[in-house]
Amino acid sequence: MEIQIRPLAEITQRAIRVLCREIGAADTMRFVGQFTSGLGNYTEERDALFEGMELEDIISAIKRKSDKAAPNTNIQD
Repeated sequence: MEIQIRPLAEITQRAIRVLCREIGAADTMRFVGQFTSGLGNYTEERDALFEGMELEDIISAIKRKSDKAAPNTNIQD
């Protein structure tokens, strides 16, 4: 009996297809995310992103973005 050794990339693609079919795309991504550490340095990127901002500034920015994304509930007859 001869065993065929497949490239890891091919095995990964097949496994993701099976997972997507069986548990759906969102749960597949959540599952795969457990095993990836990501790229870059989160602490340095966060410090650069929020440099010079106070907590109140960040909260205000989140609220403004949330208000823009929220559907208009003030519909008048």
